[in-house]
Amino acid sequence: MRTRTEFPHQVQEIENLWIPLKDGTRLAARIWMPVDAVRSPVPAVLEYLPYRKDDGTAVADAMRHPYFAGCGYAAVRVDLRGTGDSDGLLRGEYLLQEQEDALEVLAWLADQPWCTGDVGMIGYSWGGFNGLQVAARRPPQLKAVITHASTDDRYLDDCHYMGGCLLASDMLKWASSMLSYTLQPPDPRFVGERWREMWLHRLENAPELAGDWVSHQVKDTFWKHGSVAEDYGAIQCPVMVVGGWADAYTNAVPRLLERLTVPRLGLIGPWGHMMPYEGIPGPAVGFLQEAVRWWDRWLKGIDSGIMKGPAVRVWVQDHVAPARFHSVRPGRWVGGGYWPPAAVRSTPFMLRADRGLVGAGASSADSAPRATGLDPAGALVSELVIVGRQECGETAGVWCANGNSDEIAGDQSPDDVLSLSFTTVPLKEPMELLGHPIARLRVSADRPVALVAVRLEDVAPDGTSLLVSWGMLNLTHREGHETPVPLEPGTWYDVAIESRVCGHRFDVGHRIRLAVSPTYWPHAWPSPHTVELNVAVDGPSVLDLPFAEARTSEGAGRAAAEAPAFGPPEVAGPAVAADRRDERTRTITLDIDARRHQIRDHEEHERTIPATGVRLTDVATDVYAIVEDDPLSAMVRCERETRLAGPGPDWRVTIVGEMTSDARNFHVKEEYAAYEGETQVFTKTRTHTIPREWV
Repeated sequence: MRTRTEFPHQVQEIENLWIPLKDGTRLAARIWMPVDAVRSPVPAVLEYLPYRKDDGTAVADAMRHPYFAGCGYAAVRVDLRGTGDSDGLLRGEYLLQEQEDALEVLAWLADQPWCTGDVGMIGYSWGGFNGLQVAARRPPQLKAVITHASTDDRYLDDCHYMGGCLLASDMLKWASSMLSYTLQPPDPRFVGERWREMWLHRLENAPELAGDWVSHQVKDTFWKHGSVAEDYGAIQCPVMVVGGWADAYTNAVPRLLERLTVPRLGLIGPWGHMMPYEGIPGPAVGFLQEAVRWWDRWLKGIDSGIMKGPAVRVWVQDHVAPARFHSVRPGRWVGGGYWPPAAVRSTPFMLRADRGLVGAGASSADSAPRATGLDPAGALVSELVIVGRQECGETAGVWCANGNSDEIAGDQSPDDVLSLSFTTVPLKEPMELLGHPIARLRVSADRPVALVAVRLEDVAPDGTSLLVSWGMLNLTHREGHETPVPLEPGTWYDVAIESRVCGHRFDVGHRIRLAVSPTYWPHAWPSPHTVELNVAVDGPSVLDLPFAEARTSEGAGRAAAEAPAFGPPEVAGPAVAADRRDERTRTITLDIDARRHQIRDHEEHERTIPATGVRLTDVATDVYAIVEDDPLSAMVRCERETRLAGPGPDWRVTIVGEMTSDARNFHVKEEYAAYEGETQVFTKTRTHTIPREWV
């Protein structure tokens, strides 16, 4: 990544500017703009976040917002109500109040003497979400959006639920992290003597995030709010949508490309949950150059050429040896029009009783069906049976990678042994996959509540197994996510499990594997009882893979044409580089006597903010524990500590969250405390007992 120091415009920075709202609340903003913007007004680009402009995002903000300002924009970074230096309280995620505030912010920006009246929104994660949500409100000032690492469907593709399964790997983890942000005090430099009063008000009125999320176990109005998938037509401005294969939110990219009707571009790289110019795994790309071309087209009306290339560019990944960290994923850029890619067609592979995975047209004479049961229509079927092992899933890696060590899924072989695994013969030609793998399974279970998890893998000649994609489904949600229907034990059901969208090239000599299991800890909170899952094979169950249709000598199995390469990654350069330390470890242990499996993730991030000299430290520890053959032993414990050391007041916030369950209820406990210096100024404990709704 190179640092750019020369730009068309000289930049001025305003550390804090108050944006007044109609109810008397003031939102805090940091602004970078050309020094002559009042004389020659420019469009504005807004990033709207709860992550604290003065310390939490200060280093990252200084890399991209001065870049936009140097290219002729007013770059505006605003703290949400109740976070950072802004007044008020944050009551929850993506609430109506957040949208209403954003509409006022956009109107205020457009009315400033240094602004032309045209505004864009950019953001990843939370800022990617609210960019889409605000666009759906159709404010006249908003002319274009760049959304990265976000989703159009808050129930289907966020950190709370997946396929109707409660995400044990991220639900409490994110609730604890987000709670930490809301408990931190504002900066006395900008809010003055009232900073302590504001802090205590936040501590007394902290949002009930974990309680809210666990209380809504189906797709109800709570989740539909803020999900633009409820009405794609509400968005009327151009949208650039960006994702990464190591990130958790990439499923939204193809849906938005397919279903939006506005001018749009798509980009998927190999990256985790971060901006593409710093993307890990690499290659990182010159994303800020692309963003400026986008803003030039839609905010300034300049023909920048941004819309003349492919509508979607995707990094199709090659095989690598499985590892828990990859600095780079080899592959190639491909491009095409919107979604789905024209060259891709679904190819079915049949699950066989001999554990084979056989593509369409292959002979099955060498393994005749073994008739063991009847399907709903009365036809004989073959079946395989697996009893859920609670520790299955330890090789999965984290739900959402952030470019740190020990995050990526390792060799899948240990979990394959705990699953029903179906594998092809070695491939005689390369096959390029681009899209959603879908497992269409006929299953039955011995319990009214059960789940099924599937993993698509690339098995190398040496026997190691690389995770390509995965998905899961709470089987009580087989008819939809709004109204669960319990299973009738012993009854066969046809279900479809859609795995994460992926782009991957299988090499000659490699094998394709589908692994099926009724457990996937810690991603899926386990069903209340150990489940025996039956899978009908030799006909009823297939894996649909979106492979390239054309196979030519010049480009065998290629799903799309080569796309133009990006420019090198570059950012604006701060006068003084940030001093920072980032560490992450994952430790997996087994207490043989207690039969207790434990995963412990530990992170430490420390950085000095160049503009102020304050030292910000974040420490996070997440523990996931379960006992073999005892799904009710599942436990998640999340600890957080955030410290800020002067100049100015020293403060510290600590959080301990724990989640367990019995057969009928989930139990959530949160303890948090705040310290000024070494003096404790606040402490609170709160608990929730929440009935399980067929989860």
